[in-house]
Amino acid sequence: MDLFLQLFTTGIMLGSIYALVALGWTLIYKCSGVLNLAMGELTLIGAYVCLTLYRWLNPHMALNLAFIMAILFTLVIGAILGLLTEHAFLRKMIGEPVLSVIMVTVGLSFFFKGTIFIIWNPDTQIFTPRIFPLKPLLIGNVVIGQVYLWSFIAAIILLVVFVSFFKYTRWGLSMQATADDEMAALSLGVSAKFVYALAWAIAFMAAGVGGTLLGNINGLNYSVGLLGLLVLPAVVLGGLNSVPGAIAGGLIIGVLQNLTGGYLDRFFPGGVKEVAPFAIMVIFLLFKPYGIWGWERIERV
Repeated sequence: MDLFLQLFTTGIMLGSIYALVALGWTLIYKCSGVLNLAMGELTLIGAYVCLTLYRWLNPHMALNLAFIMAILFTLVIGAILGLLTEHAFLRKMIGEPVLSVIMVTVGLSFFFKGTIFIIWNPDTQIFTPRIFPLKPLLIGNVVIGQVYLWSFIAAIILLVVFVSFFKYTRWGLSMQATADDEMAALSLGVSAKFVYALAWAIAFMAAGVGGTLLGNINGLNYSVGLLGLLVLPAVVLGGLNSVPGAIAGGLIIGVLQNLTGGYLDRFFPGGVKEVAPFAIMVIFLLFKPYGIWGWERIERV
């Protein structure tokens, strides 16, 4: 039971970061019907930008303040990069077949990957000096690393902010209207181009902070981008066009990944933790193809 509680608690905290990245993935699909296969590189870019800003700000202010400011600047830079990416590469694809747009995101993933390796050192880097204390917290018999705890708190705060924006602001409501019925939204004066640009901006912001939190846990290298792609099972599990589903899917995948790693690695050494989310996704799709909260498409003949 102690092992189960340990794995479950850590999985929930890791899953909250997956949920943050999944939110950006879902927003792009919900608004445009496109799977953004460059999401892993978006997490990587945000993490490297935050690391660079943190190292630049750290000598000039207190440690915690430097990290908070680096996160805020990362959000701003992520929004700008999202708007630029949509304007330069994807705006011309409005009205084109969905498969063509998906292939553009594949090309973007290679472009971003090459840009990252040109600008930053691909070797593993860590946030130094350390932001979170190494001494873990003990709650009953469960040991919680402070990096997991604070990453969980930061992810939850940002999830609340993004969901509130999507639900209560005029721009967020415009995004919902476009996602529900694009033609009706256009007839009411909503700009589809603006909505798509905003979706990419939010995706860059969410992925960047998610990558930063993952980089604090495991160190920052190319594997953070692979963890960004690990969010795909979470998105599919929750439902590709469901914001609550993205959050729930992220938490579920985080827990299941930790449990399978903790219990099965001893029998199948070498990568069970990484393969399990995709195996779970395939099995789940056999019984519920649209995810937990996904929209079921009904065709009348």
